[in-house]
Amino acid sequence: MKAIWLGQAGILLSCGEKTVIIDPYLSDSVVKAEPKNFRRKPIDESFLAIEPDVLVFTHDHLDHYDPETAPVYFAKEKNMTVLCPTSVWNKARQYKNGHNYVQFNRYSEWTEGDLRFSAVKAEHSDPYAIGVIIEELSTGIKLYVTGDTLYNKEIFDDLPDDIYAVFLPINGVGNNMNATDAARFARRTGARKAVPIHFGMFDELDPRSFVCRGRVIPTIYEEIEL
Repeated sequence: MKAIWLGQAGILLSCGEKTVIIDPYLSDSVVKAEPKNFRRKPIDESFLAIEPDVLVFTHDHLDHYDPETAPVYFAKEKNMTVLCPTSVWNKARQYKNGHNYVQFNRYSEWTEGDLRFSAVKAEHSDPYAIGVIIEELSTGIKLYVTGDTLYNKEIFDDLPDDIYAVFLPINGVGNNMNATDAARFARRTGARKAVPIHFGMFDELDPRSFVCRGRVIPTIYEEIEL
C-alpha cells in the first residue's frame, strides 16, 4: 500500500487496483466558521480530479467531512463506496448519483476487493466519530487511521495486535490528543510506524514534538515513506 498525505487529516491510499481517500480537506471552508483557522497550505487541485473507489469520512466536522470538497467527489460519474458514520451518512447520502453510501459505525466491517475496512472507536466531540482499520487481505498489512480522538483506553479493545502503521492527530485542541498523548497512544497500538497528522493547516505546530519510535513525519502531497 502507498499513502500520500493530503494535509490536515486527509490520506490517499493506493492499494493494488483500488484507490481510497480518507477525510479530504481541499478547500478553505473552515475559515468561514472560524476566521483564525485560515488555510496555511495551498490547495493542490490535482487531487480533486481523482476518482476514488472508496471514500471514507471519520466524522462530521468541517475539516473531515468538508461541504466544499465532498461534493466534488460525489459529482463524479464513477460509482464509489462511501463509508461514513451516521452523522455524516445522513448528509452524504442526499447526493445520491449512484454511489453506495454505507452507514459505517463502530464494529462495522466492509470488504472491497482486496481491502477490508473496520470501524473502531474514537473518543471525540462527534459521538458517531470512528477510526478505521484498512487491511490488505493479500498481504495482511493493516493501517490504522484514528480519526480525531483523545486517548481513551476503550479504543485498544477494538484494535488488532498487528498494526503496521498508525496515522494520528497531534494538535491537542478540539478534543484531539496532544503530541505527548499521541506518542503514548502510538506505542500502545504496537504499530511499527507512527505518522503524525492534523497539524500545520491551521497552526504552526512542529511535528517533531511528537517523539515516538518509528515516527514518520509526512510532507503534504508527497508519498509517506512507510
